Parts: sequence; C-alpha cells; structure tokens
Amino acid sequence: MSDLGRLIANRYRLVERVGRGGMGTVWRAEDEVLGRHVAVKKLHVPPHLPDDEVQRRHERTRREARSAARISHPNVIVVHDVVDDEGLPCIVMEYIPSVTLGDVLKERGTLPVGEAARIGRIMATALRAAHDAGVLHRDVKPANVLLGHAGRIVLTDFGIAVESGASSLTRTGELVGSIHYLAPERLRDGGAEPGPACDLWSLGTTLYQAVEGRHPFDRDTAIETAYAIAADPHEPPRGAGDLTPVIEGLLMKDPGLRMDAQEAERLLGHVAAAGTTPLAPTTRLENAGAPESPTPPAPSAPKRRRARRTALWIVAAAVVAATATGGVLLWPRGGGAPTNTDASGTSTSSPAPPSPAPAPLPAGYHLETASQGFSVPVPDGWTAKKVPGNEMAYIGPSELAGLRVDVVQFAGSDPLQHWRETEEDQTRRDNPGYERVRMAPTTFRGRPAGYWEFTFQGKVRKYRAVELSFTGTDGTQYVVYLSAPNAQWDQYRPVFDTAIKGIRLREQSGAHAP
Repeated sequence: MSDLGRLIANRYRLVERVGRGGMGTVWRAEDEVLGRHVAVKKLHVPPHLPDDEVQRRHERTRREARSAARISHPNVIVVHDVVDDEGLPCIVMEYIPSVTLGDVLKERGTLPVGEAARIGRIMATALRAAHDAGVLHRDVKPANVLLGHAGRIVLTDFGIAVESGASSLTRTGELVGSIHYLAPERLRDGGAEPGPACDLWSLGTTLYQAVEGRHPFDRDTAIETAYAIAADPHEPPRGAGDLTPVIEGLLMKDPGLRMDAQEAERLLGHVAAAGTTPLAPTTRLENAGAPESPTPPAPSAPKRRRARRTALWIVAAAVVAATATGGVLLWPRGGGAPTNTDASGTSTSSPAPPSPAPAPLPAGYHLETASQGFSVPVPDGWTAKKVPGNEMAYIGPSELAGLRVDVVQFAGSDPLQHWRETEEDQTRRDNPGYERVRMAPTTFRGRPAGYWEFTFQGKVRKYRAVELSFTGTDGTQYVVYLSAPNAQWDQYRPVFDTAIKGIRLREQSGAHAP
C-alpha cells in the first residue's frame, strides 16, 4: 500500500517521494500546522528482521537526527523534529528543491574545475563545522551533496554519523559506509576507528570523481575496490588542473599526512575564485638547454644554512637549477609513512610505520655514501650532480626529477616554525604559483620530524616537491628532498619513500650497510 497522502504524526502529509536509500525513503511533505514543505525520512524495516537489528536501526535514525541537529551551519541539512509513525521513527528535515551531485555527474559526466572547487570548498566548510561539533559524517559522497535550485549546497544524510563520546552501533568487524568512499585506514588493521581524516578522504574521492568522471579506485568487484583503496596508488588526475594538489593532499593513504579541512577549504577557495579550467597536458621542453624554473641568487654564506631551499630544484637536460630561498624543505611522509615499492619503484601498498633500522635496499636501487658519513638509496640510472656545498644530489634520466640529501642547521630547533615564518615572505615570493599541500609534524624512526609538501609552477609545467627534516640520535639534522613534475608525481614519489626508509645515518651506516 502506497504511503502517498498519508498523514504522519497528525501533521506531515506525504506529497511526493523524492529519494530512497538502503535505510529509508525520503518524502516531500506538507507541514499542515505551519503550512510549509518539509522532507520526511521514513525508516525501512524489512520483514523478519531480528529484533536487535530493528532496535539498532531505530537508534541509528535517532542518532542521525541528533548528529545533524548538533551542527548549526548553512551548508548542513537542518533537522526540525523526530516523530513516531506506527512504531517507527521518522526524521523531519528542511526541504530543499535540489538535485544531488551524484545525479549531476551521472548526467554530465564531469564538472568544470572551478565549479568542482566551489562545491568542494563548501563541503570542506560543512565538514569542518561538523567536526568542530564532534560529529563525523562517515558517508561523504556525491549522492549526499544537495545542489539546491537556488544555488545553495548542502551536506545531508547523517544516517551513519557518529558523535564523539557516543557508544558504537557497529558490530565487531563490521564496516559502515559506501565502500567506494571508505578511507584506507578503515579497510586496514581490522578497521580503525574513524576520525576527521576519513571524511576528508571521502571528499578527495568525490572531487576526483567530479573532475575525472570516474572513481579513482573503481574495480570490477567490491573486494577488488576495497583492496585498491587500501593498497594501490590511484591514477593521477588528468583533468583536475589547479585542483590536483588538493585532490592529492586529500588522497594521502596515511591519515596523519592527509590534508585537513581548513587547508582544503583555503586551497579550494583559491581555485574557485580563479574559475580555473583544466590545464593543457604538459610537454617536454622545446629548448632542453634552459631550466624550467627561475633560479634566484643564492643567499650569502652566513645565511645559507638558515635559508630554506625550495622545490625549485629542477633540471632541464644538462642544467641543474638549484635554488636556496630561505629554508629547508620537509617531506610530508618523511620516514613516518613511506609507501612500499616493487622492483620497478612503483608504489604498491599503503604507507607503513617506520622501523628503527633502515629497510633493505629494493631491487633497482643502490646505496650512495656522502662525505658526511651517511648513505641513502638512489635509483639505478640516476646520476650525481654537482651542487653548492656538500649535499648529495641526483637527477633522474628524464632530467626533470631530482633527489637531494643534506646535513643542515635550522634557525632554531623547530623546522616547522622556521618554515611557517618564512613561507610567505620568501618561499611564496621566490616560487611562482607556490601552494602548500601539507606542512605538519611527523616522526622518523620514533623521533620528531617535520614534513613539507607543496606545488609550484615551472616555465613549462607544474611541479611538486616534498621534504622531510629530522634529527639523528647523535644530534645531526638531516633533510631529504625530492622535486618532480606534478603530473608524474606517483611515478617519482617512491624514490623519496625509498630514500626515507633506507637512509643509513652516520650512527647507523656501519651497522646496517648491506
């Protein structure tokens, strides 16, 4: 028997069914007391469902209402009431004439980068408000983003949200949420408890789908998709343009290194304001004899150790363009969460915790020893380049990617503080198109470390750089740095991860040399 026309709680007349999901049906209803339209979500209870499962669904519905009601934000759905209908709870919400982002993507395939950034920025804002209120959404996906006919964008469906301090409604070993949008940490280690970073992963997946027209980890079966999310690298986005650094930052496998909501909101705002369109595919330099990026003059000797070398260490053909612009770059995953690599150097699994000792050399790498007494794995075929000072510097066969390792002294004991102090007046000034992807504390073999990842614009193509700074047990400070074309970042990133995992410090080089 159809529910059309039924009166719920002696007040809400069901007028039109507007949506249906696994847990319930959403109706447009007429509030006969206030004379306005509302949305009513009715719970599904299949026949012969065990009593304990019925009770769990009841409680989940009530929690959905409470979770959404805790968040006061224009881009989060407003809950008016929870009422009873023949023994089943129903959520009464604001009614927003709209389509879902999922419906739009099914119809149009992709969105322009600027529009995707605008929607993504608002989603990041809504998630930040939810997290500040102690609520994790846990089911961020295109189907749960309403695109209002009047231009309003609203995050909806808090059906599996969880509040801080609330007891779990999830059975041991049970994962809730749409498999395509689950963060890798939920699929590994027995299903880690969700945190805000899980919602940010889902946002990254949604943005990828919005500009690429496909899911970054879609496979033939749900099991294969889950494995890909947990272990495989994603194909770099091709149509994301200036949205690429945000997507890459949100799709970091390690939740500790993943871009947070505030940073995503800031960067998405920049892209949306610029109305960016996808960038043309990058090409090799026509004139291979010139560096792609500007090379600012090196600082004077007394300042050099305090200066931060930026990501503009790029080579075109035989020229190494090394820049020293006010500090030393840190690597976001620096030692704390490298990806595993196969014999070809391709990333094959999710980040793993560091070990106290260096990892064995993978196939395709050899150990290079610096004059300062440390050693680092370098890919076969990469050649040493002369750079100022006593740094180790190696360039790949394409002459567009470079690895550097140095022993340095910062202005003080906290490299993160120094980077933040010099980021605006030096790094951004000296690096056209500079955008921070991640700057955060991390650990390296159990000791504090700093990680810094960013993108910048060369003369021909966009680049990405990553740096890790850490201190050995003997007090020596190390910096490991990689820069490479952003479009081929997944290809080159394992070089950095292998260097971090396998570096033999001065106090270790003798004991752990292969």
